[in-house]
Amino acid sequence: MEVRRVLVPVRGTQADDWALELAVSLARKKGAHILVVYVVEVSRSLPLDVEISAEVRQGNQVLDRIQGLANDLDYEVEADLLQAREVGPALVDEAVEKGVDLIILGVPYKRRFGEFSVGRVAPYLLKNAPCRVLLVREPQP
Repeated sequence: MEVRRVLVPVRGTQADDWALELAVSLARKKGAHILVVYVVEVSRSLPLDVEISAEVRQGNQVLDRIQGLANDLDYEVEADLLQAREVGPALVDEAVEKGVDLIILGVPYKRRFGEFSVGRVAPYLLKNAPCRVLLVREPQP
């Protein structure tokens, strides 16, 4: 499998760490570049370029923590913060724009209405991403 560019979307959960660790492990073997992305969702009632300071600050903190983990793993990553109406389409657009070969998404173990749920982003990526998508689910509590 040819892998030159790996996209790792992050949200600030433990699953992000596992996704990054897997990405670094794979990237080391393949000599690939890792792009870590945090997407700030902007409500449709606001302009897309509005400054949402609390969410941007949280996104930057998540990216700083992930870059620290990458440094601990001795691997350089590129980190980017995006603002978009929806996370899934923003990640697919980023994957197309950056020529990504693989998306590694960490999925927290969560229940919705008593059933396990992967949320909205994972199914969107599985359906629409132009490349391979790998999900890393955290263990059951």
